[in-house]
Amino acid sequence: MDISIERLCIANGLKMTGPRRVIARVLSEATDHPDVDELHRRANRIDSRISLATVYRTVRLLESKGILERRDLGSRRARYEPSGDGNHFHLIDQSTGKVLEFSAPAAEVLLRDIAARHGFDVALIKIELFGHRLSGGTANGDALVEAGSKAGRAE
Repeated sequence: MDISIERLCIANGLKMTGPRRVIARVLSEATDHPDVDELHRRANRIDSRISLATVYRTVRLLESKGILERRDLGSRRARYEPSGDGNHFHLIDQSTGKVLEFSAPAAEVLLRDIAARHGFDVALIKIELFGHRLSGGTANGDALVEAGSKAGRAE
């Protein structure tokens, strides 16, 4: 099985130990934004010998190599997701901690226009909007994804 995070680790010259392979697999299969404790729980289901310290060391290493990005999504714990070169948007429900990833082409155009008026050429747009979900369900059929859960990522 060719796992993208494992491939990135190898491309960055990292030795792929058994625990690193498991952690890379868990991260590649995550459809949410797990914190280190959740990564440890998931990795431990695969290999019970993987310690929390190993997960912390691996996450820090992957972050230092640019393979993983640390996100502050309003909780007290950092959450992680694979690094990406594309524009990236999150809506975070401060009441529940649930996260919705979405695309916003019209917003990207507007933001690039604003930047251009100020003499900037935008290379990348990353936005995190914090608020509280209004009652009445989800808009456009999008489903919120709780950061740290196993639910699918909404885009």
